Order: sequence, then C-alpha cells, then structure tokens
Amino acid sequence: MRKVAIIISIIYLSLFELDQISLAQNRVSPFNFGGEYTGDLSANISGGIKRGSAYMGLVSFGIGFDTEKSKLWRGGSFYLQVGNTHGDTPSDNLIGDFQIASNIEAGNHTYLQELWYANQISNLKIIIGVQDLNSELASSEQAGLYRHSSFGTPSSISSNIPAPVFPLTSMGFTTNWHFLENWNWISAIYDGAPIDFDHNPHNLSWTIDQHGGYLWFNELDKKNIFSQTYDGVLKIGTYYQHHQLSVEELQSRVKAEDFGIYAILDQLIKNPIGKSKIGLFTQFSYTPLAVNMNYYYVGGGLNFYGIGSRSEDVVGLALASAGFRDNKHSETVFELTYKGVLGENIYLQPVFQYILHPSGTEMELKDVLLTSFRFGVHF
Repeated sequence: MRKVAIIISIIYLSLFELDQISLAQNRVSPFNFGGEYTGDLSANISGGIKRGSAYMGLVSFGIGFDTEKSKLWRGGSFYLQVGNTHGDTPSDNLIGDFQIASNIEAGNHTYLQELWYANQISNLKIIIGVQDLNSELASSEQAGLYRHSSFGTPSSISSNIPAPVFPLTSMGFTTNWHFLENWNWISAIYDGAPIDFDHNPHNLSWTIDQHGGYLWFNELDKKNIFSQTYDGVLKIGTYYQHHQLSVEELQSRVKAEDFGIYAILDQLIKNPIGKSKIGLFTQFSYTPLAVNMNYYYVGGGLNFYGIGSRSEDVVGLALASAGFRDNKHSETVFELTYKGVLGENIYLQPVFQYILHPSGTEMELKDVLLTSFRFGVHF
C-alpha cells in the first residue's frame, strides 16, 4: 500500500508540474485533477448483531486529459482514477444487513477504479476501458445525497450479478447516443466474470474471453419529462449476463445466465413555500424469482434544498426495500439525513437509519437503529 501511495504521489506531482508549465505559457491546461476524502463514523444503537461503533474511510484521486485542449485531436479524453478504502466493516460485524448501510464500506483495499478513453463524435460518445457502471448507467442524481448503498446501485442488481461498481470495476465498452432532443440511449458491454479482490487485489488484472462471457446493459433516458423549467429524467433499463464457466467455477462465482429490468425517475420541483427547491426520486428493479434470492428492489425519497439562509444545504428522507423469495421478510431501510455545505470543498452530514428485518445473516436479527456522521473534503 505504501508503494502504491508513493507512485500516486509521483504521478500527481509530475502532472501538476506539467499543468503549471502549461498555464505559465498562457495555454488552457489539458489536465484536470480532482480528489476527495470521505469519512464515516457509525454507531449501532440497538438491534442487529451487536451494539458498537465503527469508522470507515474512502480516498479517491482522478486525473483527466483532454486531447482537444492539448491540440492533438478533437473529442478525445483519457481518465484515470485510483482509490483506497480503509477501516471497519459494520454491516458485517455490527448490523447484519443485506443491502449494506454505507456506500463506502469495502474493507481495506488500494485499487484502480477507472482507466478509460472516451471519444465524442457529434452526438455519439464512445468509452473503452476499465469503467464504473454507475458513472453512466442505473444512477440517480437525487439519490446521491444518501449514505445507504442501494441508493447508488439497486440491491437486486449489485447482489445478483458481477456488476462493475464500487469498489471492483471491470473492462467494458460503452456507447452513449443522444439521438433526439432530450433522448439518450446508452449501451454497455462488460466482462461477464471479473476476477475478485482475493485474486486481483489492486484491480490491475483484466481478462476478456469467450468463457468469461459478458454483461450487457441497455438504458433509455428521457430528460425533462414533466417540465422544461426544472431538471428531470426518466431512465428505463435492462441487463443480461451470460458466460460458459464450468460447474465448479459457477458454484464459487456467478450464475451462467441472468437478466433483469430497472426504472429510475429523478425530478426537481419548485418549493411552494419560499425560493428553495424540492427533489424527488424513485427506483425500481426486478430480476427472476427462480434464480435470484433478492428478486426486487424499490426505493425513493424527497430532498429539500435551501434550509433557511443556508441555500446550499439539503435535508432528505428516503427508503430502500429489498424483497426476497421463500417468504422471507423484505429488508427495508429508512434514512434521514442533513448535508451542511461549508464553502466549496467541505461538507458535514449527520445520518439516521432505521433498518427493518436486517437480512444479511442466517440469524433472525432485531431491527437496527443506526446513527452516523459523514464528512467529505474535496481537493
């Protein structure tokens, strides 16, 4: 891990120096730098496996390079993102939930998150390389406020197929076609059986072959479906996963064939009281009951932007519910959160979650009351 950190630092300092030289020559820099540290302090007040507290952290760093700004060729861009997760795993050790209460819980890993090349040709964008599915597909902007992992990728997707999402991504090919005003069609094919962290600890080994198969996503997006004044989008998607691994490999990895559908709605509306805005979102996903334990997911929430004189702050209330077969109770999470923005680079976010029927273990656990405090620093 120390060697990886040193390498990242050298790359950053080298590119920073090139960036400064470019600016000194009065040119627009082709480099774009960004990073973030996210910290989570949690306490299980009651229920679950046991009471207790835990801390988790996520640091990520990204470098972009624009070929047009560098006067090489038009429409091209490269992107590299690396990350490190560290700290406790409260869902495993304290809570016992199925959906995972924190979207940064991943254990202790230093890894490559994304490494791709994109090219924009008129109204068509093509991306090839190691990608995070959530960057283009099955994502909700309004749901991004929340801490719970299902608001990022619905649980019936992330738990049933080898989806290339945080923290373990995979090689893929994506097309994003803006074929009509306010209409987008996104199609992406990924490695159908990526190597897990046990055998690929830094996500630097990628294999694509006919036996590994493929994972194919298609999504149709319609923007401004209700209003031209306030942003909104309806997303409807499907996915299909197939490969030809042996029976022994199937038992330890993924199913030979699976598919599902999902729908997401994001919408901003004007608050009738005052000048603030209200954001709402709904999520739904379904996959065959016969082959998947978690066969559906529903989620939704309301966000209130502009709290008193604090125009950048937001408070939200949301729920996420995962449904199971075999007459097992669905696991439903209620999340209440407040995000306070301090300047351009820092935010503080207290979170309360109540988890009905935590279902991540074979034990029958009591409902969980979880309090958390998240903070983020952008750099």
